[in-house]
Amino acid sequence: MPEATGPSTVSLEIQAYDELCFPGVAAKWGEQAGRRPFVGALTLELPTDADDAALSWITAGTPPIYFGFGSNVYLAHPAHTVAMIGAACTQLGDRALICSGASDLTDIPHADHVKIVGAVNHSAIFPACRAVVHHGGAGTTAAALRVGIATLVLFSVLLEDQPIWAAVVKQLGVGFGRSFLESTLKTLVADLRHVLARHCLTRAREAAAQMTKPAESLASAVDLLEDNARHGRFG
Repeated sequence: MPEATGPSTVSLEIQAYDELCFPGVAAKWGEQAGRRPFVGALTLELPTDADDAALSWITAGTPPIYFGFGSNVYLAHPAHTVAMIGAACTQLGDRALICSGASDLTDIPHADHVKIVGAVNHSAIFPACRAVVHHGGAGTTAAALRVGIATLVLFSVLLEDQPIWAAVVKQLGVGFGRSFLESTLKTLVADLRHVLARHCLTRAREAAAQMTKPAESLASAVDLLEDNARHGRFG
């Protein structure tokens, strides 16, 4: 195909996120907004081998704070990170569920109020948690917004989309964002206290009610693609 010199005037550009996250953007597109429909995040919500163990541990005590760093973020100092999370939750009187993601945390020592698991199904685990701390990936951010719990984004400055989603979380009033490299025990405790405050929790529930449900997002995207193909719009 010839090299594109600008946005197409005929192609379909599905926005796989909710307009709630970027208010006013459709108005800026003007006449092009019609070919840039919002469908919400597209997530599979597949179960994982760690779900049952994680839920069993969660139900055995108070709702924990979830910590996850994504499938493409490797922790430079995993032992330090796990220790910092454990110490922060000790100060707050909370438990911590850590999803190891891309990092190997198998042999990392941790306190009794900390549980380390592999990948989990966010739609199954997040509703049972008190708050979510994560890297700021689009899918994880959407999952947290959909279940209506407060979010702390500790983003990587090397991945450009993560600071954007951190800004979305802050703008919606459902949490806060900070560079992971700038995080310390002191800032983590302060940030968690901020997102666990009543106003963040209330706003998170309000935002969740405005988010597109996963099944609706998938159905809308499929309908749009089929309609586009049916009318021969492949540009």
